[in-house]
This record gives sequence, C-alpha cells and structure tokens, in this order.
Amino acid sequence: MDRRTLLASAPLGLLATATPALAAADSGAVQAVEHFHAAMGRGDAAAVADLLLDDAVIFEQGGAESSKAEYVEAHLPGDIAYSQGMTDTVTSRRSTVEGGVAWVLTQGRTKGSYDGKTVDRLTTETMVVKKAKAGWRIAHIHWSSRAAPAA
Repeated sequence: MDRRTLLASAPLGLLATATPALAAADSGAVQAVEHFHAAMGRGDAAAVADLLLDDAVIFEQGGAESSKAEYVEAHLPGDIAYSQGMTDTVTSRRSTVEGGVAWVLTQGRTKGSYDGKTVDRLTTETMVVKKAKAGWRIAHIHWSSRAAPAA
C-alpha cells in the first residue's frame, strides 16, 4: 500500500501512530504557520521574515508580492498593524505533506478594530511550506476574506 492510499483510507486518529514520520513533518509545517501568526500578532517583523523563504510569493485580496524582500518592505508593516488590533479564531485547519513540501489550509474568523473601524471577517488562508536547512519555511501565502454575516 503506498502512502497516498494509506492516508486516504486510514482513520484520522490512526495516522499519528501509523505514520509517525508523516505526523512529525505535518506538525513541523503547521508549527511554522502558527509561529508566523504569533510573530505577526506580537509585532515581530524579524521573526515573520525569518519564516519566509527569499522567493516567497504572497497573494492577498488580488494583489501580490513576489519575494520576501518585497513583502517585508511593502506590506508587512501594514499587516502587523492590522494584526495587533485583531483576535483570530481558527475554525478549521488541515495539512498535507508530500516529501519536503506541505500545504496548510486554514479557515477562521478575525474580529477587532483597525483604523477606527470595526472588523468582523471570515478568512481563508493557504500556506505552502517547504522543508529547508533551518526548518520549515513558508514559500507561498494566499489570503482572502469576506464580511461575516450579521448576527
């Protein structure tokens, strides 16, 4: 049985015990995503940048930065300012690892205040994470969001 068949047919709880190497890789990729968001929330631009590969591509709301340097210079300060006024709740996260590449798919909700305005958005995020010498690093981010339904 190949790994794809195993992953497709195994109960979720069994994967951690049946495939410890995959579970460890998956955990490392997800931790990179979690560390990225934690660094963003505490305003640590250096830690955010350290988690990005030099050729990382970031897509957000129809725009794009085509390298870590471009993102750090053009968009990261605004993303940090925005993050500091928000509370993020993850409602769903799943990940897949294939060799040295993983993708982490997250859905959530962001609430808070930015620039004097109330924010309440449903969010989606895709991160492609690659295994590098320094550990798992982010190669691609795609963010999108929409207004949450009125309560």
